Amino acid sequence: MSVPVLETRTMDLLRFATAGSVDDGKSTLIGRLLYDTKSLFTDQLEAVEAVSAARGDEYTNLALLTDGLRAEREQGITIDVAYRYFATPRRKFIIADTPGHIQYTRNMVTGASTADLALILVDARKGLVEQSRRHAFLCSLLRVPHLVLCVNKMDLVDWSQQVYERIADEFTSFAAKLEAPDLTVIPISALHGDNIVTRSEHSPWYEGPSLLHHLEHVHIASDRNLVDVRFPVQYVIRPQSTTITDYRGYAGQVASGVLKPGDEIMVLPSGFTSRITSIDTADGPVTEAYPPMSVTIRLQDEIDISRGDLICRPHNAPTTTQDIDAMICWMDETRPLTVGGKYTVKHTTRTARAIIRSLQYRLDVNTLHRDETATQLGLNEIGRIRLRTTIPLLADPYRRNRTTGGLILIDETTNRTAAAAMITETT
Repeated sequence: MSVPVLETRTMDLLRFATAGSVDDGKSTLIGRLLYDTKSLFTDQLEAVEAVSAARGDEYTNLALLTDGLRAEREQGITIDVAYRYFATPRRKFIIADTPGHIQYTRNMVTGASTADLALILVDARKGLVEQSRRHAFLCSLLRVPHLVLCVNKMDLVDWSQQVYERIADEFTSFAAKLEAPDLTVIPISALHGDNIVTRSEHSPWYEGPSLLHHLEHVHIASDRNLVDVRFPVQYVIRPQSTTITDYRGYAGQVASGVLKPGDEIMVLPSGFTSRITSIDTADGPVTEAYPPMSVTIRLQDEIDISRGDLICRPHNAPTTTQDIDAMICWMDETRPLTVGGKYTVKHTTRTARAIIRSLQYRLDVNTLHRDETATQLGLNEIGRIRLRTTIPLLADPYRRNRTTGGLILIDETTNRTAAAAMITETT
């Protein structure tokens, strides 16, 4: 009896992060989205109403839905990344509420590193500030393909079209200096829900979509790299069942490209080639695998493959290298990055040891000035370094592939994540 092959695809998923300066309304905006899309449980809303009343707020403070830490609620600020989930009939969403304070840059980098879209909020009364530009640059550095500038608190400037256009023009000219392929500007009031789920009557001069409509319809399928096949092997599956004796599969998550049964593939670093015989999922066999599906691949030939190896096309392979140039965000608050420092590198499913060969410059993300005299990087600072690893990594530039182009450095003594890096060049 033949096994049925699944053809159905899951509902589209959009990951987006909020960014912007302190008190621009990021947490309030997320709370409003959750509230207006009816994604809250009754007890959640009652708890927020009770805390709001205890604090003396005259309204239900929806920001409390994401500010879950006690310090966040007491100070009225966001410290750590908070993830929230909701869905509409058209799309699923994962939100990363990231901090606005400069000392939490590493948290913002963490939240935006996997985002398809970034919401950058600006207070209409203040206009663009240093943190607005800083976060826009970080989103560009992390290759977030879609940016949405939300001009918030428009109710406090009487929905002035002139204020909105001035901020939009200023940000658009700044974004032109960055690699921001898609930019949308929307006037909103997160506190009152204007232009969040539905168009607001307070802005008849605005002809664009509401925020939720844009989030539901922004095209993200073409953002994924479907050309370069990259499949890091995470685990080799050999069932112990007595009824299945000849099964050998290679499990992992598709980083990029499309895999189909019958495709010729190459395994790195060995260089052996074979063909795919089947692709299995938890729900059964499929006719193709694409990012970010988690699948098990079976091959025609018996090849020695283990965790850390990578499956690709024979004539389209990543660079196998031990020398890597990367932009890096330093995250260790106890020990700065110094030349000669030794760390553990985690790259896809491969782990290696590495040494910092050189610090080429430290970047001032506010002025984009490169300080080539810098000798170390402190907490939340960004710079460009050169690494030398003990074993070759199978890497692509980050601009081409965010999975095989990203890595983290781990302190060998404390086992803490010391830095996140985006590969710029492989030699």
